[in-house]
Amino acid sequence: MTDDAPSPDDSAPEEENPLALRIEQLILGSERRYTPFQAARSAGVSMELASRFWRAMGFADIGQAKALTEADVLALRRLAGLVEAGLLSEAMAVQVARSTGQTTARLAEWQIDSFLEGLTEPPEPGMTRTEVTYPLVELLLPELEEFLVYVWRRQLAAATGRVVQAGDDEEMVDRRLAVGFADLVGFTRLTRRLEEEELGELVEAFETTAADLVAAHGGRLIKTLGDEVLFAADDAGVAGEIGLRLIETMTHDETMPELRVGMAFGTVTTRMGDVFGTTVNLASRLTSIAPKDAVLVDGAFAEELMRSGEAPESEAEAAKAEKEGKGGHTYRFALQPMWQRPVRGLGVVEPWLLTRRG
Repeated sequence: MTDDAPSPDDSAPEEENPLALRIEQLILGSERRYTPFQAARSAGVSMELASRFWRAMGFADIGQAKALTEADVLALRRLAGLVEAGLLSEAMAVQVARSTGQTTARLAEWQIDSFLEGLTEPPEPGMTRTEVTYPLVELLLPELEEFLVYVWRRQLAAATGRVVQAGDDEEMVDRRLAVGFADLVGFTRLTRRLEEEELGELVEAFETTAADLVAAHGGRLIKTLGDEVLFAADDAGVAGEIGLRLIETMTHDETMPELRVGMAFGTVTTRMGDVFGTTVNLASRLTSIAPKDAVLVDGAFAEELMRSGEAPESEAEAAKAEKEGKGGHTYRFALQPMWQRPVRGLGVVEPWLLTRRG
């Protein structure tokens, strides 16, 4: 979309692929009818606001081509209606558009890559991949749509539950969380040695394994960065279990490089599904200095494990008590202080090596 008024000879782009137009109409549920100016006017919003929404959703400017549908008009009307009703500020509505666009863009790219490659290669006898695409999309679309809504509602319920359990309003935005990074060692060298397909398979296996472990043990996967994943958990014990499980699982997979994990505990700012702040930066720095196949945590993380009774304050005292038969408590984790060292941008920190007891 742009802010320009329409010219008399505006029209749809010339020589569009007929099959591409049919698939677009199938997916969107309606045909092209409006220029951006006409869509904004029909939705009752300014061209400027319509353009902001459109760009926030991740779509390129289309001049005044007649390329928008009733669905586009309805989306503009809904967002603008939330602003008019006072349920969202204009800035928040733009954020909603941006976060939704970014998330679904990646999902859509992944689905198309996976489904088309897996289901239409090799093509059916006498048919090209292009010809197979339309019936494939026609069959998958309603099922994927229902599943997407189901997962979104489940995730929304879980996220809402975490928010309403927060202690106060400030905690809803700036929360105390355990944050961890898991990073594949020597990934840059691997990119030079492996074929593209092999590298893609390795990254997918790593991301899949990490996502499954994080979810299974009560954490939340924040994002994946190819050779690195960022996750968070509400308490240090859950994060500690995830970090060690990641190391243990990857160590037993001969196809995987070594892994290192860094975690920190503290106040974290959450925004658009991501996490920010000194705690996140510290976890990232700890990951970069962690030994191979090991987990490093910061002092606050170690203190939280001690406070919750999941790690002893003194390993020597705990071992002595157990040896003398006086150990009335079973600890999950062991903590070993490492050498203090300066960390760029964060001053001097004292990392702790996290392991399992026994």
